[in-house]
Amino acid sequence: MSVKVAVIYYSSTGAVHALAEAVAEGAATAGAEVRLRRVAELAADSAIDENPRWRRHMDAAAAVPEAAVEDLAWADAYAFGTPTRFGAPAAQLKQFLDQSVGLWRDGVLADKPVTAFTAAFNRHGGGEATIISLANVFYHWGALIVPPGYTDPAVYAAGGNPYGTSAVTGPSGDGPDDASLDAARYQGRRLARTAIRLLAGARAADEEARALT
Repeated sequence: MSVKVAVIYYSSTGAVHALAEAVAEGAATAGAEVRLRRVAELAADSAIDENPRWRRHMDAAAAVPEAAVEDLAWADAYAFGTPTRFGAPAAQLKQFLDQSVGLWRDGVLADKPVTAFTAAFNRHGGGEATIISLANVFYHWGALIVPPGYTDPAVYAAGGNPYGTSAVTGPSGDGPDDASLDAARYQGRRLARTAIRLLAGARAADEEARALT
């Protein structure tokens, strides 16, 4: 059974982009059909141009399709990525999530598995708080949060964050290390496998209900 997974993220200098690619790869290896989407940039060009790494990533990622609300309606499961912003999601991702009110009102987002991942400059730069903050949105949706937990050695190797993969870029601004990318791939696989089990169970329940009528 195949499921549809939307990996939707915001990245300024590329760390979260790399994690998003790894999450998408993991979901695909579990049999999911995946859409990798970046949310719209809200910052002015003048601000982006002040940071060469930000500008380089913006140009390099231009080919990644921009996320639309339709991607939320399409998917059976979601993975959201964002850098930390004072322990909260980036405004760019939050602005996209705020557009989901119509789908939320119609119950389209309920009962779908969702997971989140992040990157920060420092080890204690707000990674856990950012993921927990995102979870407040998922509670309102009625979505089913799928954290990695301590369910695989990859989680421990990447620093042991049970809420979601949280890479550390450090002073050099390097992208996620191999351990973080492995954890992100695992998180994508776990999300897809959970979605497959949920869909299979729902379909079996529907068939049983029809047989009883």
